Amino acid sequence: MLDLVHGTERVPATLLVPAGGRSVPAVLLLHGFSSNKERMTQSVGRALQQRGVASLALDLPFHGERGGADDAPPYRNPMALVAAWRSAVRESRAAIEWLGAQPEIDGAALAVMGYSLGGFLALMMAAEEPAVRVITLAAAGDLPDSTPYVSLVRRAVNPLREVRRLAGRPLLLINGRRDRTTRPEQAERLFAQAEEPKELYWYEGGHWPPVSAIEYAAEWTSAGLRGSGAEGQRRAGRR
Repeated sequence: MLDLVHGTERVPATLLVPAGGRSVPAVLLLHGFSSNKERMTQSVGRALQQRGVASLALDLPFHGERGGADDAPPYRNPMALVAAWRSAVRESRAAIEWLGAQPEIDGAALAVMGYSLGGFLALMMAAEEPAVRVITLAAAGDLPDSTPYVSLVRRAVNPLREVRRLAGRPLLLINGRRDRTTRPEQAERLFAQAEEPKELYWYEGGHWPPVSAIEYAAEWTSAGLRGSGAEGQRRAGRR
């Protein structure tokens, strides 16, 4: 456990490093709505650690240790929501910079992995941060078809625009065929806009990926960071 400082904000985080690791690859983990850093650490963070990859999980604004009765997410205040979103992207960029500067981390082998809300944030952050070499998004996609004032929303948050800015960095989407929160068509729209190399992995389930999909994401990301993404994908079997 540690606290990162970004401006006046204290950002609680959990860093996992493989035992005896030196100059290891590392992944920034961004959780979903109403979740926290612990869920990411105990699922994909542990899977990455078993593969010799470090991870840093954050509590996003209004979540985990940064939540509470007096700090409920400002759902009914669009301006406050946009401010919180932009703050989360800035904090994620600062976290990647901090992670790459640690002596036990290989600053040339950094990735981001985001789930649901964290997937949208991960995509926006990676589009702005070239230090991120590999991007893995779970239960994420384009904006929902039912998004109100979608043309206005896309001016601030446009996954289709951001995914094109990845400029050919390896991208993995992991999505559930029965997900009713991020529907399959949202994932397909995002995937269609991305450049190669890319992969869309489907699991039979809803919004939270099963263990097999989490393990696949960890293996794919680890292989991509070690410069053997294509080989790693052939070993695991493409979906």
